[in-house]
Amino acid sequence: MAVTADREAVAAARPDTGALAGDLSLLHANVHSELRHRFVTGKFMPGSTLSTRGIALELGVSQTPVREALGRLAAEGAVEIRSKRRIAVPPMTAGRLADLQRCRELLEPEAAVAALPFIDHAVRRRLEQYDSAMEAALASGDVNRYMESNFHFHFTMYRAQPRRTLTQLIETLWLQFGPFMRVVYGRYGTANLVDQHERALAAIRDRDAAALHEAIKADIGDGMGLIGAEDFDGGSSAGR
Repeated sequence: MAVTADREAVAAARPDTGALAGDLSLLHANVHSELRHRFVTGKFMPGSTLSTRGIALELGVSQTPVREALGRLAAEGAVEIRSKRRIAVPPMTAGRLADLQRCRELLEPEAAVAALPFIDHAVRRRLEQYDSAMEAALASGDVNRYMESNFHFHFTMYRAQPRRTLTQLIETLWLQFGPFMRVVYGRYGTANLVDQHERALAAIRDRDAAALHEAIKADIGDGMGLIGAEDFDGGSSAGR
């Protein structure tokens, strides 16, 4: 999704202050949503520095909603605000990775199992489509498409269950984990990974909660085998 107009500038000429507030609120929400999506799908690199001006120009908005969105993302651990002009994506370290990995292994299989009673034919069909898109991305070496499809597969499943707080906690983990996953997939590829999503789909078809729990947990852990000690050299390198 792209933010194509700076509604602040358009709304400034309007006498209707209620409409102005609504437009500003929508604009700020859209910018925050777009940046969140870029983090969870790995569009930003670990250790990189972000420019509010550059992001604002790219999205076609002023710097105000960008600064607000980055402030919210800092509270969620996705960025570090080191000064007014210096905002960085945190580097990955072995300790931070282990912490994120453990939290994902605790929360995501539970969310998948909680979602199982709510996954009807339509939701299952969407999951199958995302899995097919991932397979096509693997065949073509398209890391961006793989990351997008992987995100949609997981969150289409998790969002089927009604526990909103659980989903929000998982999203916060992905905000911090996404940039690192993207680097590892780009560096090592994904061809050697077991298709745990197919196992998850089979468990969903069989209504087997235990098998679904194990498939999601295994999917989270698979990438760990791709990482060596050199990925954390100096605390700023990235892997998965």
